[in-house]
Amino acid sequence: MSPIRTAATVLGVAFTVARHPAVRAAVRAAPLLITPRMRAAATEATLETAFRAGAIARKIARRH
Repeated sequence: MSPIRTAATVLGVAFTVARHPAVRAAVRAAPLLITPRMRAAATEATLETAFRAGAIARKIARRH
């Protein structure tokens, strides 16, 4: 699959999942269930993932 087609497929799946009632209920309930420790862990994981994605993007951009 081409990267554009893969990205379109991923977006389509993400939008479909986001519309599911169980997912919407979980998102609404999340602020009531999450502890400060869990919030810090989620923030750290998000930042680490963003850093790694940026590093991969820089490697790919240098090749072309």
